[in-house]
Amino acid sequence: SESQKVEQIDLTSLPLQSLQQLKLQIEAGLNILQDSFQTLYKCKEKYSMSREAVGQVNHEWRDKQILVPLTSSMYVPGVVKQIDSFIINIGTGYYAEKSFQESKNYFERKVKYVQEQIEKVSNLQMQKSQSLNAVHEVIELKVGSPN
Repeated sequence: SESQKVEQIDLTSLPLQSLQQLKLQIEAGLNILQDSFQTLYKCKEKYSMSREAVGQVNHEWRDKQILVPLTSSMYVPGVVKQIDSFIINIGTGYYAEKSFQESKNYFERKVKYVQEQIEKVSNLQMQKSQSLNAVHEVIELKVGSPN
């Protein structure tokens, strides 16, 4: 968009020290984006698994004993009493009771939203990689040629 105009700099006009500093900044930005990408991907997988779990619930489960996860490694025994509504974690310690369809829709929206964020981060990674390659080329030119 026009409100986010990118200022282009002629890399060949920068001294070698500035280029090396710019290279470090771009690499740090790429590392942050890679961490964000991995976090978003894990988040998407969790939402996808939750969506699938909701879809697998069937009427035969009523009054069956189950293990309820409190954490990823701690479970407590429980009994399925209701199969037409779910209590889902909607973030930051808040839970909401939702119907089967509302739960399924919630997780589908979350998967779609996180996928959109993954695509944005991926595009930013590509742009930063191109910038890093350009800086590398100019550094190679400056190191390889006497001033």
